[in-house]
Amino acid sequence: MESTISKTIIMEVVGKIKMIDTTKEVGTSGFKKRDVVVTTDEQYPQHILVQFVQDKCDLLNNYQVGDAVKIDINLRGREWTNPQGEMVYFNTIQGWRIGKVQAEAQATGQMPPIPAAEAFAPATDFKEEDHDDLPF
Repeated sequence: MESTISKTIIMEVVGKIKMIDTTKEVGTSGFKKRDVVVTTDEQYPQHILVQFVQDKCDLLNNYQVGDAVKIDINLRGREWTNPQGEMVYFNTIQGWRIGKVQAEAQATGQMPPIPAAEAFAPATDFKEEDHDDLPF
């Protein structure tokens, strides 16, 4: 009998919002996505693109450029066969929760307390077949 080990890893991106895009509808099935770019505060700042999908797009409505935030993320990967018949792979950083980081917490390097991740369910409304004709 085969044994599987399940491990939950909580991933997050912390930084200042550099850009918030509008909600876009992709494909013909009503799939919605909204991108946000967060710049990390480290020796070599990174500009991380995080995508919110479906009903999670509205989570960005109360945020603006310059806000310090912490975004809980899931890594998503998919494969796609291009017109030449080659298999191509894509990764997406998908946000499922966002919160503002207090200025004093950023200055001390400590994060404010947040509810345990178990209190929130990861995004499950993402369906690859909703936008399977797209190469991303």
